Amino acid sequence: MLNRRIFYLLLLVILAAPFAFASDDTASSAKPVEAIADHTLQVKDHALLPLYISVDWNVPQPGITQAIIIFHGKLRNADTYNRSGQEAIRNAGAAGKGTLLITPQFLAEIDTTKYKLPPAILRWAPETWMGGENALNSTVSSFDAIDAILERLADRKLFPNLKTVVIAGHSGGGQVVQRYAVVGRGGDRLILAGVHVRYVVANPSSYLYFSPERPVLDSQAAFTFAIPQKSCYGKYDLWRYGIHEPPPYVANSSFEDLEQHFLHRDVIYLLGTDDIDPNHPALDKSCSAENEGPYRFFRGKAYFTYLLGRHPDLANTSASQQLWFVPDVEHDGDKMFNSPCGLAALFHSGTCATRSLDPKP
Repeated sequence: MLNRRIFYLLLLVILAAPFAFASDDTASSAKPVEAIADHTLQVKDHALLPLYISVDWNVPQPGITQAIIIFHGKLRNADTYNRSGQEAIRNAGAAGKGTLLITPQFLAEIDTTKYKLPPAILRWAPETWMGGENALNSTVSSFDAIDAILERLADRKLFPNLKTVVIAGHSGGGQVVQRYAVVGRGGDRLILAGVHVRYVVANPSSYLYFSPERPVLDSQAAFTFAIPQKSCYGKYDLWRYGIHEPPPYVANSSFEDLEQHFLHRDVIYLLGTDDIDPNHPALDKSCSAENEGPYRFFRGKAYFTYLLGRHPDLANTSASQQLWFVPDVEHDGDKMFNSPCGLAALFHSGTCATRSLDPKP
């Protein structure tokens, strides 16, 4: 009788586990992408990352003064984001001149199978690329792939007049950018080459927290932070939501040092004020994500308030990290990046008039 009880208890745990921690983003694995990017970049001598590039970066490009890298969301639809980036360059007018657009694509197994792609083409398990995990067919991390892109841009023989690089992402791509801004190494190489680097984090489902606290609302509808009541079986503070058990790319790095380094990076959190649907089909509704808040606009404001609590100097309008609102925009990458605030973030063309540090949701 005892063994039977133990068996049923174990069966319940096994059956419950996927539902406790699975993210809604896993739905993206059900359908292959409609298009594969038309170029590839070699990463770590053996793997190939698909991407779109707007000019031939195998020959010197003295006319390029700015590069914008835009990351897709969970649908892996780099073609859509590439078109949005091209539209943003046109809408930027004079500020868009001399811009190189790069749109990487993190494929899934279902994509490479449908299109019969070569074994060297990188592919990831659903959503793992959002947190810098290794590919299914290689020890290459999605963050290694970003490093490889930035290393190419840091080559002064190819880009002798490059002055700025913007690393931007929306939704799942925003998750990539926010976490890479914390642990990524490629930006430092560019800075040493005299290139300014900005990170634009637009409407992600979740953020990387540096401590166990998560947002709650007090009686005045202001954010406070405490250990959440839902512990997610003790796993809510694991990577990608917390600093514990990070991917191999992070290795044994000190998160205290990474956080201090992160604070000096130019980061703009770009939030659509209408991205408030708690049941949005692409919203991460895992237990760990729900501990960050009910919807993306809440989660973004809460995270910036959390950073302010840990580092009050970020409240200065000249601080390296800023929170910008895009009014009346829901979960739409094209509208976000082509809004006046989105264009200002991508092209360093002024500031966003709707910037606010008001911590209320």
